[in-house]
Amino acid sequence: MRLARIAQARGIMVALGGDPALARRWGADAVYGASDVVAGAGGAIRIATVHSMRELADAHRAGANLVMMSPVYATRSHPGAGKLGPVRARLIAARARVPVVMLGGMDARRARGLSPHGWAAIDGLSG
Repeated sequence: MRLARIAQARGIMVALGGDPALARRWGADAVYGASDVVAGAGGAIRIATVHSMRELADAHRAGANLVMMSPVYATRSHPGAGKLGPVRARLIAARARVPVVMLGGMDARRARGLSPHGWAAIDGLSG
């Protein structure tokens, strides 16, 4: 909770993965997770994880404000996970009614091919 207060004092949004009740206790701005989790987020911003067209539909029904789509490419953080690939990711994202952030093996070069959608990375931000 101390970290959440520090972040918010600096204008940084706090998103907590998982339990919406815990997110409320922390004073988090957003809840992050599968559609069934974010559906119970009350007035918090709802960030739904999406890996398929079906999950995108679930995110819409859950009232998601943003979707995080992954993995677009192979990624070290989820070894062996099936990847969507850029074509399939763009096709799913084109049907989103909310902003989309692409994850999984992303870097600035790959992100240019997925515009206008946002992207996030771990390894792709390091030298």
